[in-house]
Amino acid sequence: MEPTERPRVKICCIHSIAEAFLAIRYGASAVGLVSTMPSGPGVIPEETIKTIARVIPPGVASFLLTSKQDAESIIDQQRRLRVSVLQLVDSVSTEVYTRLHNALPGVSIVQVIHVRGQESVEEACAVEPYVSALLLDSGNPSLPTKELGGTGRTHDWAISRKIRESVNIPIYLAGGLTPDNVARAIAEVAPFGLDVCSGVRTQGDLDERKLSLFFENVRQQ
Repeated sequence: MEPTERPRVKICCIHSIAEAFLAIRYGASAVGLVSTMPSGPGVIPEETIKTIARVIPPGVASFLLTSKQDAESIIDQQRRLRVSVLQLVDSVSTEVYTRLHNALPGVSIVQVIHVRGQESVEEACAVEPYVSALLLDSGNPSLPTKELGGTGRTHDWAISRKIRESVNIPIYLAGGLTPDNVARAIAEVAPFGLDVCSGVRTQGDLDERKLSLFFENVRQQ
């Protein structure tokens, strides 16, 4: 999908209402709320996710990052937490997508593709018909303890660009984005959206100076 405007920004690993509204004040169009993961930062209790999702204003998407892979568990999680977007950080079967769409009309599904090589292009194209958007990250689900996000690493943006050019749904770029490299990321990938966690944090907390600089560098593109 060819980009038509400045990328949208999702601030991930939100852990409080205060962080959510700080991100929104600077221009975030989405916030990411991390449920239980095998590894990585940002995990918060489901009750906190529910509390934050409840107060997110209209027009701002609440993404639930879930590592669950069976439809019933994902459906139950969304119905408890009432988020507007499901971000599936691990692979699922095509049957799961169908069941999610049938059970949760109006809830968007975003599939994470962990970009590790050219095979990621084929994976993205195979998933495209079943989801609202793809999020390209730098994890490694093949490790004994899966990495499903929050690595702080960039990946090969040339592959991300190829994925963006190969599909007709929005692409979010994630993985190691910072105020210093976001302009180059936009130039090289031209994504629909950007997803950032550690790049705008200091010792785990959202850093207002980094957040401001990140959005400033996005707006200049």
